[in-house]
Amino acid sequence: MIDRNDTYHIGRITRIRGLKGEVELRFTDDAFDRGDSPYLFMDMDGLLVPFFWEEYGFKNKETAIFSFEDIDTEDKARRLVGREVYYPLEALPDEEEEDFELSSYKALTGFRVRDDRAGALGEISGVDESSANVLLYIDKEDGEELILPYHDDFLVDFNLKKRTLTLHLPDGLVELNK
Repeated sequence: MIDRNDTYHIGRITRIRGLKGEVELRFTDDAFDRGDSPYLFMDMDGLLVPFFWEEYGFKNKETAIFSFEDIDTEDKARRLVGREVYYPLEALPDEEEEDFELSSYKALTGFRVRDDRAGALGEISGVDESSANVLLYIDKEDGEELILPYHDDFLVDFNLKKRTLTLHLPDGLVELNK
Protein backbone atom coordinates (compact mmCIF):
# COMPACT_ATOMS: atom_id res chain seq x y z
CA MET A 1 0.00 0.00 0.00
CA ILE A 2 1.24 3.49 -0.87
CA ASP A 3 1.97 5.88 1.99
CA ARG A 4 0.56 9.35 1.29
CA ASN A 5 3.72 10.83 2.81
CA ASP A 6 5.63 9.43 -0.17
CA THR A 7 3.48 11.41 -2.62
CA TYR A 8 2.14 14.88 -2.99
CA HIS A 9 -0.98 16.36 -4.47
CA ILE A 10 -0.53 17.81 -7.96
CA GLY A 11 -4.08 18.30 -9.17
CA ARG A 12 -7.47 16.88 -10.05
CA ILE A 13 -9.11 15.18 -13.03
CA THR A 14 -11.73 17.70 -14.14
CA ARG A 15 -13.39 16.21 -17.24
CA ILE A 16 -13.25 13.65 -19.98
CA ARG A 17 -11.90 14.60 -23.36
CA GLY A 18 -13.23 12.89 -26.47
CA LEU A 19 -14.43 9.31 -26.85
CA LYS A 20 -11.17 7.39 -26.45
CA GLY A 21 -10.75 7.72 -22.69
CA GLU A 22 -8.65 10.85 -22.47
CA VAL A 23 -9.07 13.06 -19.42
CA GLU A 24 -8.08 16.57 -18.43
CA LEU A 25 -5.83 17.04 -15.40
CA ARG A 26 -5.94 20.51 -13.86
CA PHE A 27 -2.58 20.66 -12.10
CA THR A 28 -0.87 22.89 -9.59
CA ASP A 29 2.51 21.30 -10.32
CA ASP A 30 3.81 19.85 -13.60
CA ALA A 31 6.00 17.29 -11.79
CA PHE A 32 4.90 14.65 -14.31
CA ASP A 33 6.75 16.65 -16.97
CA ARG A 34 9.95 17.08 -14.91
CA GLY A 35 10.09 13.76 -13.09
CA ASP A 36 10.60 10.22 -14.33
CA SER A 37 7.53 8.37 -13.05
CA PRO A 38 5.54 6.43 -15.68
CA TYR A 39 2.46 6.65 -13.46
CA LEU A 40 0.38 9.02 -11.36
CA PHE A 41 -1.61 8.07 -8.28
CA MET A 42 -5.32 8.77 -8.02
CA ASP A 43 -7.35 8.71 -4.85
CA MET A 44 -9.88 5.95 -5.39
CA ASP A 45 -12.16 5.88 -2.33
CA GLY A 46 -9.32 6.68 0.08
CA LEU A 47 -6.67 4.48 -1.53
CA LEU A 48 -3.92 5.75 -3.80
CA VAL A 49 -3.98 3.68 -6.97
CA PRO A 50 -1.29 3.98 -9.67
CA PHE A 51 -2.42 4.77 -13.21
CA PHE A 52 0.22 4.34 -15.91
CA TRP A 53 0.04 7.05 -18.53
CA GLU A 54 0.58 6.43 -22.22
CA GLU A 55 0.90 10.05 -23.29
CA TYR A 56 -0.02 13.56 -22.33
CA GLY A 57 -0.02 17.01 -23.84
CA PHE A 58 -0.53 20.46 -22.43
CA LYS A 59 -3.82 22.20 -23.14
CA ASN A 60 -2.64 25.36 -21.37
CA LYS A 61 -0.38 26.29 -18.44
CA GLU A 62 -2.74 24.70 -15.87
CA THR A 63 -4.29 21.77 -17.74
CA ALA A 64 -2.88 18.65 -19.39
CA ILE A 65 -4.70 16.01 -21.41
CA PHE A 66 -3.77 12.45 -20.40
CA SER A 67 -4.41 9.04 -21.81
CA PHE A 68 -3.89 6.17 -19.37
CA GLU A 69 -3.34 2.46 -19.96
CA ASP A 70 -6.61 0.50 -19.94
CA ILE A 71 -8.70 3.69 -19.90
CA ASP A 72 -9.90 3.57 -23.49
CA THR A 73 -13.60 4.40 -23.38
CA GLU A 74 -15.70 7.35 -22.34
CA ASP A 75 -17.30 5.29 -19.53
CA LYS A 76 -13.94 4.27 -18.04
CA ALA A 77 -12.69 7.85 -18.24
CA ARG A 78 -15.84 9.20 -16.59
CA ARG A 79 -14.99 7.19 -13.43
CA LEU A 80 -11.80 9.25 -13.07
CA VAL A 81 -13.48 12.66 -13.16
CA GLY A 82 -13.19 14.41 -9.80
CA ARG A 83 -10.33 12.20 -8.59
CA GLU A 84 -7.44 13.88 -6.82
CA VAL A 85 -4.05 13.18 -8.43
CA TYR A 86 -0.73 12.63 -6.65
CA TYR A 87 2.89 12.27 -7.78
CA PRO A 88 5.55 10.01 -6.17
CA LEU A 89 8.20 12.07 -4.39
CA GLU A 90 10.94 9.57 -5.25
CA ALA A 91 10.49 10.27 -8.98
CA LEU A 92 11.22 13.98 -8.68
CA PRO A 93 14.53 15.28 -9.96
CA ASP A 94 16.91 16.73 -7.38
CA GLU A 95 16.70 20.48 -7.60
CA GLU A 96 20.44 20.63 -6.87
CA GLU A 97 21.28 18.47 -9.90
CA GLU A 98 19.56 20.57 -12.50
CA ASP A 99 18.49 24.10 -13.29
CA PHE A 100 15.36 23.79 -11.20
CA GLU A 101 12.49 26.18 -11.72
CA LEU A 102 8.86 26.00 -10.56
CA SER A 103 6.33 26.02 -13.36
CA SER A 104 4.17 28.36 -11.30
CA TYR A 105 3.86 29.54 -7.72
CA LYS A 106 0.76 27.32 -7.51
CA ALA A 107 3.21 24.41 -7.31
CA LEU A 108 3.85 25.53 -3.72
CA THR A 109 0.40 24.23 -2.71
CA GLY A 110 0.89 21.60 -0.03
CA PHE A 111 4.29 22.87 1.10
CA ARG A 112 4.93 23.27 4.84
CA VAL A 113 6.03 26.84 5.58
CA ARG A 114 8.19 28.14 8.37
CA ASP A 115 9.64 31.52 9.17
CA ASP A 116 13.30 31.38 10.18
CA ARG A 117 12.48 33.39 13.33
CA ALA A 118 8.83 32.64 14.18
CA GLY A 119 9.00 28.90 13.39
CA ALA A 120 6.31 26.74 11.78
CA LEU A 121 3.50 28.69 10.12
CA GLY A 122 1.43 25.91 8.52
CA GLU A 123 0.70 24.40 5.11
CA ILE A 124 0.02 26.30 1.89
CA SER A 125 -3.57 25.60 0.87
CA GLY A 126 -3.67 27.95 -2.10
CA VAL A 127 -1.77 30.53 -4.11
CA ASP A 128 -3.16 33.63 -5.81
CA GLU A 129 -1.08 34.73 -8.78
CA SER A 130 -3.79 36.91 -10.33
CA SER A 131 -2.02 40.17 -9.53
CA ALA A 132 1.56 41.40 -9.41
CA ASN A 133 1.68 40.38 -5.73
CA VAL A 134 1.67 36.63 -5.20
CA LEU A 135 -0.34 35.68 -2.11
CA LEU A 136 0.13 32.48 -0.10
CA TYR A 137 -2.90 31.10 1.76
CA ILE A 138 -1.58 29.12 4.71
CA ASP A 139 -3.63 26.82 6.95
CA LYS A 140 -2.22 27.15 10.45
CA GLU A 141 -2.21 24.31 12.99
CA ASP A 142 -4.90 26.08 15.04
CA GLY A 143 -7.31 26.11 12.07
CA GLU A 144 -6.84 29.80 11.30
CA GLU A 145 -5.88 31.01 7.83
CA LEU A 146 -2.80 33.15 7.30
CA ILE A 147 -2.48 35.21 4.11
CA LEU A 148 1.03 36.32 3.24
CA PRO A 149 2.55 38.08 0.25
CA TYR A 150 5.41 36.13 -1.29
CA HIS A 151 8.58 37.61 -2.71
CA ASP A 152 11.77 35.82 -3.74
CA ASP A 153 13.71 38.08 -1.36
CA PHE A 154 11.91 36.32 1.54
CA LEU A 155 13.17 32.87 0.48
CA VAL A 156 15.74 31.23 2.78
CA ASP A 157 15.38 27.55 1.81
CA PHE A 158 13.27 25.43 -0.52
CA ASN A 159 13.13 21.63 -0.59
CA LEU A 160 10.99 20.02 -3.26
CA LYS A 161 11.28 16.45 -1.99
CA LYS A 162 10.47 17.38 1.60
CA ARG A 163 7.86 19.92 0.40
CA THR A 164 9.16 22.63 2.71
CA LEU A 165 9.63 26.37 2.32
CA THR A 166 11.60 28.47 4.80
CA LEU A 167 11.11 32.22 4.65
CA HIS A 168 12.58 35.26 6.37
CA LEU A 169 9.52 37.48 6.70
CA PRO A 170 9.67 41.19 7.53
CA ASP A 171 8.94 42.07 11.15
CA GLY A 172 5.22 42.36 11.86
CA LEU A 173 4.01 40.74 8.63
CA VAL A 174 2.56 37.64 10.32
CA GLU A 175 0.82 39.78 12.95
CA LEU A 176 -1.09 41.74 10.25
CA ASN A 177 -3.42 38.75 9.90
CA LYS A 178 -4.69 39.01 13.47
